[in-house]
Amino acid sequence: MNTNSEPRRARTMAEMAEKMGSMFAGFESPFKPYEPLPTDVIITPFAKCGTTWLQQIFHTLRTRGATDYDDISRVVPWLEVSARLGIDVNAPQKAEPRGFKSHLSFTDVPKGAKYILSMRDPRDALVSMYRFMEGWFLEPGAVSLEAFARANYVNDPDKGYWGHLRSWWDVRDNPNVLMLSYEAMNADPTLAIKRVAEFCNISLDDELLAITLKHSSLAYMLENKHQFDDHMFVELSESVAGIPKGSDSAKVREGKVGGHAKVLSPELIATLDDIWASQITARYGFNTYQDMAAAL
Repeated sequence: MNTNSEPRRARTMAEMAEKMGSMFAGFESPFKPYEPLPTDVIITPFAKCGTTWLQQIFHTLRTRGATDYDDISRVVPWLEVSARLGIDVNAPQKAEPRGFKSHLSFTDVPKGAKYILSMRDPRDALVSMYRFMEGWFLEPGAVSLEAFARANYVNDPDKGYWGHLRSWWDVRDNPNVLMLSYEAMNADPTLAIKRVAEFCNISLDDELLAITLKHSSLAYMLENKHQFDDHMFVELSESVAGIPKGSDSAKVREGKVGGHAKVLSPELIATLDDIWASQITARYGFNTYQDMAAAL
């Protein structure tokens, strides 16, 4: 990618893929590959399914509410991109256990650690991802939601969201895996925090529970959204991929459950439902996402 040309956001999905790929083209990490410790916690939902929320819950629990960071992914590093950001994932962290962000499936994630993930209605996750990319990598209005969906959710259903979900569902009973649902976390955040603390062997008292509830609340994360906007990665995209400065990469938005119904066309919803039937119902017997989440 010619970064000397005038900065511009992608106007097609192909251009977006080119820009994203350019960020890692020819890069060789100066660090040793990640070496998992058995106490490490890798937070690895599919994109826009609660990753940042879980990072914040985890970091608040292990530090009793430390907020002295500029980007949550500096203190809970993103395994797939940290080296490109100059972060050595094998370095000691502010507190134990060490924690990491990822979006990898169980098939691809480094083995030998502990894993937390939240599943989310694919239709809500799709809308959230589209809004996240529009105004950052994508020129607003240039790519329709339908085109975005077909490139990321429809055209290769064996991979992406569906493959990620299947891979983790198959190991959900592994004692080193904690699988939650975004919707259940939203309905009962106290229970979610208790489950994360227990899984990570972090002692949870009433004071720490109250701190974590506050610091992982939508109101708090919106008020401090600069800590949750991936600005390290945004700055890299601006310097390497020719993205204009001033991108809107805010991850914390409304977080509504079922909001897709007001946004997605009936035709696209039907297409996603058909993929659910072929990828999930045929294998596990769950007719809907809600049925599967209820079985956790």
